[in-house]
Amino acid sequence: MSIKTVVVPDLGGAETVDVIELSLAVGDNVELEGALLVLESDKATMDVPSPFDGQLVKYLVAEGDTVKVGDAIAELETIASSDDAPEDKPEASADLVLAPESPVETSIEIVETVEASPTQAQAPVELKSQSPAAVVEESQTEDEEADIYAGPSVRMLARELGVQLGVVRGSGPRGRILRDDVNDYVKAALAESSSPMQVASTGIAEVPTIDFSQFGTIDTVKMTKIQKVTAANMQRNWLNVPHVTQFDEADTTDMDSFRKSLKAEGDARGIRISPVAFLIKAIAIALQENPVFLRSLAGDGENYIQKHYCNIGMAVDTPRGLVVPVIRDVANMGLWDIAAAVTEFAGKAREGKLKPADMQGGCFTLSSLGAIGGNGFTPIVNAPEAGILGVSKAQIKPVWDGQEFQPRLMLPLALSYDHRLVNGGDAGRFITQIVKLLSDVRHLAL
Repeated sequence: MSIKTVVVPDLGGAETVDVIELSLAVGDNVELEGALLVLESDKATMDVPSPFDGQLVKYLVAEGDTVKVGDAIAELETIASSDDAPEDKPEASADLVLAPESPVETSIEIVETVEASPTQAQAPVELKSQSPAAVVEESQTEDEEADIYAGPSVRMLARELGVQLGVVRGSGPRGRILRDDVNDYVKAALAESSSPMQVASTGIAEVPTIDFSQFGTIDTVKMTKIQKVTAANMQRNWLNVPHVTQFDEADTTDMDSFRKSLKAEGDARGIRISPVAFLIKAIAIALQENPVFLRSLAGDGENYIQKHYCNIGMAVDTPRGLVVPVIRDVANMGLWDIAAAVTEFAGKAREGKLKPADMQGGCFTLSSLGAIGGNGFTPIVNAPEAGILGVSKAQIKPVWDGQEFQPRLMLPLALSYDHRLVNGGDAGRFITQIVKLLSDVRHLAL
């Protein structure tokens, strides 16, 4: 018998995750690749599998703890000695939650150590008593910024929130500044802004706290991490992006007839081709013809990034919250390939098997409510992307053909865009091309 320590595996892009469920009780037996515990990142949940058959001696973490790659999480007793352990470590797919990059085969690598390494003590975050607005006024040289230990995504978040990283204490390894450190700094700074004048300085009026129980029976339900992150992202995007939304309708009568004619071929291929596949294909063509939508603002505010790839995200609604898996290199995919990717990602979303990497690298987002209903809505741009297309439920409407009214299947479209990058003329040309492509699917092949 020997005691082995299991650590947090490669998370496929996430820096830190929360422990949301301990799957076993002390003394329980677990088989190879059986679930030990469940972790949750900003956009996914993942089962951590056991690297061998054994018995749980103890957990080294508790529900609610935040951990990172390499942290010790459990001790298992196993019959196999470390000398007998196979050189190739077993792999198991990380399980993710969701609904909105083509499928990426990644795996969790379980790392075994004979003894558990104590986690590095984290120094408390030291906060200055000043609001984010005041922090923005502080100066920091490029040399000082270069000396700060933080990744690109953390630096971008700090710029978006107006925080100078020099005043944030990092809680990561060797003092690395994490996203949570920046968010905690802002929360603490806002909490210290107790007077109405201080709150007003942030530009956002505080929403009063109300005791709803005085009006009737209520339940207080804890939000999932995905729901909390989505809410924060929506608020940040709405506040930072100057939104404009342009509306139009596409006559999809012929497209729908053509799609239905493909049912037999789709059954033979084992693929269901939905209107979403046609929409994503049309968006990919329009993006190539209107590359202004393939831009993102650079962090310095003086340049923009022109992308020469075409990755499209599709928003998916799940019980745990909204997620956006990204289909990669769509410009080089045919309708059947896109339809297969849509089906695969939708299935992974419902089964909770998306990975963090599956939801990164998007250039543009599609949000379709066609299966639910509604005449239209104004989607929020998923920054740093420049645009998002919202699609509502298609309806039969009378359309004048020059001689009489004809019943046509009209699809409502809503294009929201970042007015710092995209002008009205750019948006008009983009959505007009989308309408043209959907109204006559022959153009999709040109």
